Amino acid sequence: MKIGIAGIEGLSSGKANLMDRRVDALQKMFNSAKKVYIQAELTAESEKLKESDGLLGTQGSKLDFILNDIEFVENRLEKAQDEAERKLFVRFKEVLDKERFISELPLSEEEKKLVAGYPLLTIKPIFLAAAGDQEDKDKILLSAYAHFGYISFFTAGEKDAHAWSIKKGASAWEAAGCIHSDIQKGFIRAEVVSFQDLINDGSLSQARNNNHIRLENKEYIVQDGDYMVFRFNK
Repeated sequence: MKIGIAGIEGLSSGKANLMDRRVDALQKMFNSAKKVYIQAELTAESEKLKESDGLLGTQGSKLDFILNDIEFVENRLEKAQDEAERKLFVRFKEVLDKERFISELPLSEEEKKLVAGYPLLTIKPIFLAAAGDQEDKDKILLSAYAHFGYISFFTAGEKDAHAWSIKKGASAWEAAGCIHSDIQKGFIRAEVVSFQDLINDGSLSQARNNNHIRLENKEYIVQDGDYMVFRFNK
């Protein structure tokens, strides 16, 4: 996952772990040899902001994002030959002139395809951190991650306690593919228990005794915090 950052002190371009303390708790429970957090690629370079999955900024950077898009939209309107494109960019300009983001506009699939290659910033999900939150970089990154539409599920054992990233609304079958294509291909069922139930029970065996573990099929919609064990044909 790529996160574009602007105006956040203490964050710079490079790799960053999303320090989810649920991983720490699972490592302790399973006595895992190591912890694997979800990793994000941060970029503060203006040109690369356009390649990010979402933008993390401050109220001060909001105007910069909007001005970037106004400049592009106005230039495009001068050159637009296609009537559908022109109408769409007129809508974009109206929103931007009100200091709002393009992402607030409902777009059809056709319209999304039309602008997919354009370097618009405010068409992306944007998380604006409050001034008081900027001292806690871990909290900011996790909040942005959730705001961009991602959730985390977990696996854990002797080898590692591992957080996995997936889009909200994804299925157990898609989650299996995050781990390995062979698991996805041979998917039978997923054993699922919520993180909170697992912690409250104190162990996987106790969660089983308490009937907190469910068997789910490939259509199951993964929930944030699910601990999952995949059964699959090898």
